Amino acid sequence: MSYKWIEVVTEDHVATVSLNKKESLNALSFELATEITGIFQELGIRDDVWVIILKSNARIFSAGLDLKDAMSRGLMGNPRNMLDIPVRDKAIFDCCHVIEECKKPVIAAVHGMCVGAGLDIISACDLRLCTEDATFSLREARIGIVADMGVLQRLPFIIGQAFTRQMAFTGRFFSAAEVERMGLVTEVCSDQNTLMVAARKLAMEITESAPLAVQNTKEVLNYSRFASIRDGISLAVHKNMLLLPSQDCKEAMKAFAEKRKPDFQGA
Repeated sequence: MSYKWIEVVTEDHVATVSLNKKESLNALSFELATEITGIFQELGIRDDVWVIILKSNARIFSAGLDLKDAMSRGLMGNPRNMLDIPVRDKAIFDCCHVIEECKKPVIAAVHGMCVGAGLDIISACDLRLCTEDATFSLREARIGIVADMGVLQRLPFIIGQAFTRQMAFTGRFFSAAEVERMGLVTEVCSDQNTLMVAARKLAMEITESAPLAVQNTKEVLNYSRFASIRDGISLAVHKNMLLLPSQDCKEAMKAFAEKRKPDFQGA
């Protein structure tokens, strides 16, 4: 699949996905959402990719939903058109689902404003870092609607119910310092260059772990949000029944015995 609004660079098992719809500040259109879905599906099955960094090439991370595109597609039209939204505009919702369900850990590197649909996207990521000038707004209540791309479902698992409700009810912009206190981001960086250095460092730290173990750990963590403790443990045990005979697990044991760093191959 070729991409008009996305750039991808892969190095040392880390894929950097850059949203590149600069003129509209990465406002989420149906076309951009389709490309996000496509690239994460592609990277999810590539053996050479172990970690993904998601960033923006625009002067901010995302201006939210592309309202002009939404209006042109009838998202604000008559009730009959509205009833068709879940099927006709499935890609708008899938672009967040596919990030969350991607086997590979996804790190969001945010600078500037991250509004509405942008917050939906980063809440589907595994980890988030931002710059000092980053601001975040769950904006939908300010324009008279309910956020419906998953942020209301995902954000409470990240920052808790109280902070989610504060963001959702007020619709105001929250600073980098505020969202760091909430736990939305794990690190605040001075500028974009420092941000990418920090994101890259985190990604490389993850690549030091066995990739199949990381991928299956992500699956267990996602599953365990909605499962009982016993069911979550059961899935983890079944994952280990498959991982224990893997080459990487054997390599880890051998490296431990030989007191050296393991050389994982993702097999």
